[in-house]
Amino acid sequence: MTATAIYASVILTPHEELRDCVILVDDGKITGLGPRDEVRVPAEAVHYAAGDKIVVPGFVDIHIHGAGGHDVMEANARSLDRITATLARYGTTSVLATTVTAPFEETCHSLQGIARYIRNHEKSGDGTRAAAEILGIHLEGPFISKARRGVHPPDAIARPSVEDLAKFREAADGLIKIVTIAPELPGALELIASAVAEGLVVAVGHTDADYEQTRAAFAAGARHAVHFYNAMRPFTHRDPGVIGAVLTEPEMTAEVIADGVHVAGPAIQVLIGTKGFHTVLLASDGTSATGMHDGNYRLGTIEVTVKGGVCRNSEGKLAGSTLTLDRALRYLVELGVPVIEAVRMATVLPARRIGLAGKKGIIAIGADADLVVLTQDLRVDAVMTRGIGLT
Repeated sequence: MTATAIYASVILTPHEELRDCVILVDDGKITGLGPRDEVRVPAEAVHYAAGDKIVVPGFVDIHIHGAGGHDVMEANARSLDRITATLARYGTTSVLATTVTAPFEETCHSLQGIARYIRNHEKSGDGTRAAAEILGIHLEGPFISKARRGVHPPDAIARPSVEDLAKFREAADGLIKIVTIAPELPGALELIASAVAEGLVVAVGHTDADYEQTRAAFAAGARHAVHFYNAMRPFTHRDPGVIGAVLTEPEMTAEVIADGVHVAGPAIQVLIGTKGFHTVLLASDGTSATGMHDGNYRLGTIEVTVKGGVCRNSEGKLAGSTLTLDRALRYLVELGVPVIEAVRMATVLPARRIGLAGKKGIIAIGADADLVVLTQDLRVDAVMTRGIGLT
């Protein structure tokens, strides 16, 4: 593979802002970074001039169900190829394929298909196409609360079970990275401790837990909150619940769907103002309708209708989103979040949450060459995924 030299007026690594520098990419990795006169560029390198645009790391989405008309639960190469190619167009270069509650055998079948896809790409790579990389799986359901299920099918919701999670992990070839659990359910604390011991990130979500039950989940090892505010026991001054527990626990990270529909702007400002910039991250909860026109789509086995870009089921409940992380980035900046902080929330922070901060979501020597070129108004202009694209 021929080396590529990317010249940029502004680079957000995103730990710092670099000006008038060059990024050297070779064999899918970043091999050089610094001032133009300090980085030795091979004579045969391809040159790319970003001009006055902004170069940032590729976005990392740890909670997404689909895109391009397809759902990850379809779990076949054609569908997953379409999903990953669609997401790359919007600057998302790394994802966790996120399941939705389904019958046990159906979930295992989907986990097997996703795992097969990931393992095949580990061996062969993505060839010549720009596409997001599926880093692993986020198991959202079935260990959730029926009272806060959102649109998850109630008949497929299950009590937390160490044995069932072990079977899911076996079906997924060990590729489950995050598991969402409602901590108030019988058996939840045992499952949280077991999952953490196996190296999984445990997230609280789709939960009616009160403050004490959530604190018990923290003590057992839970460290993340799924689509904060949504599908959670509401906060009140006498019953702070899961929201109050997460807001007051410094070690907890919280993902937020920043589309102006799932969470009001002032509520996002409260979240960031309380927890700070370093523990709040962006996630899309995107569905198969992401990147598509209004119409009828599926979230797992659930029929959803998209109108005005908003996904709802037949009862009118929100059912995932059509959000992409570039839009979420712009929304945060409109709320007053500094650009570099918003970029961190879409890149290095989700990568860090799943233990990949040095490889994904960062522009640094040795990191994967996942790069996004943004215009001054933060629109995606060009994308590179592991050294492919950006020509």
